Amino acid sequence: MRTRTGGKPSPEGEDGPDGLRAELRHKLRTQRRLRVVTLVSLAALVLLILPAFFGMRAASSDPVLASLDALEVPSWASKNDKDFETGNSLCLGVCEFRERVSESDQSFKETTKVYSEALTKAGWTERKVEGCPEMPVKAEDGTYTCWQRDELTLDLSVGLPGCAVDQVSAEQNPQAGAEAPEPIDPASCVGSTVSIKVWNAIEDERGKTDPAPGPQGVQPDAVLPTDDSIFQQSEPTPATS
Repeated sequence: MRTRTGGKPSPEGEDGPDGLRAELRHKLRTQRRLRVVTLVSLAALVLLILPAFFGMRAASSDPVLASLDALEVPSWASKNDKDFETGNSLCLGVCEFRERVSESDQSFKETTKVYSEALTKAGWTERKVEGCPEMPVKAEDGTYTCWQRDELTLDLSVGLPGCAVDQVSAEQNPQAGAEAPEPIDPASCVGSTVSIKVWNAIEDERGKTDPAPGPQGVQPDAVLPTDDSIFQQSEPTPATS
């Protein structure tokens, strides 16, 4: 039996090789448990928390706006996007309506071309129906086309840049007492404005025919039969003397 310093005995292994090996095994077991807990935690994060996070984010995002984000148009054709939404996806009262307004660095002709190609590639089909556009668009002012895909319809309007529109508005509607607006430098007013409007097809009545049309025009007055007894004039009854 070994003794401690000072002559007091100590049990075999407490401070010897056996005690050191036991302490080392204890540390190794603790480290293994920590590694297992860490791996389990990471697995739970990957398998449960992250899918739930991405699922909630996908549910909160609008798939229609996401599809507009996915359109393969050049960066110069989609700048300063502004999105507007009304209605609801269940069509309770009013179906959901989306509009995106963007700015383009190129003219409306070049911008219309790249958007038309992108919509076609994304599965949209151009349609020509009455009411599209609602008001005629001058060839020098822009373009207006209508599209459809599945249960959605889309209007693509590409026109003059905002600076040119403001100039025309100021010239056509001058304010009383205001000085005439200065002409815009063509070199500084370039590009075009893009407007994309998306409806649910069930609310887009353009191009649809009424399956049960009502009477057209003014309905004539009814003609009553003249051979009825109430229309027969009887002989006057002679007066009695």
